Amino acid sequence: MTLPDPDALHPMPAHPRVVHLRPLAKDRPNVTVGQFAYYDDPDDATAFFDRNVLHHHDFLGDHLTIGRFAAIASGARIVMNGANHDMLGVSTYPFDVFPDWGSTPDLDRYRKQSRGDTVIGPDVWIGAEAWIMPGITIGAGAIVASRAVVTRDVAPYVIVGGNPATSIRQRFDDAMIARLLEVAWWDWPTDRIQANIGAIRGTDIEALETAR
Repeated sequence: MTLPDPDALHPMPAHPRVVHLRPLAKDRPNVTVGQFAYYDDPDDATAFFDRNVLHHHDFLGDHLTIGRFAAIASGARIVMNGANHDMLGVSTYPFDVFPDWGSTPDLDRYRKQSRGDTVIGPDVWIGAEAWIMPGITIGAGAIVASRAVVTRDVAPYVIVGGNPATSIRQRFDDAMIARLLEVAWWDWPTDRIQANIGAIRGTDIEALETAR
């Protein structure tokens, strides 16, 4: 049986609206994308890192990680630290951006206010037009509802929604979540995943724990 190609830009050739993100991130600094993570958009999905990842400036050094098998729906936005204005002084107006003011940019000042790296874990589903704010970590298996605005970290296998996004419910109980994180099927080799699709799509944790 032919294995899926993680480096195929269009994993569904008949549907160019779906793109694997790892090939698009190949030459981008401060970005790491796991295999099979995809974005779905009828309007030029290949422009994801230009249109959907906002204010990701090299000088701040913040890193974006998108985990293996993450699924991102149309119009979702990931906001990086470059969007933040300087809040240490009286004014938040970005005088440094406009050269006519003669203000010298103080990059250390901006770095001190960075909220850190953004991490979207493996097997995360992000709904249409959701917003992920800077420095957020979304745990494995979590779901972000459409148009949610995520301002705080999301625990593994939790569904969040709203503005600001809050927990709606856990997908499984604590014991099941702990076992799923231990199994970490998303880290398996592709052939092993393919051989155990039934168990991965089901809810029999013992079948996953004994899968070979």
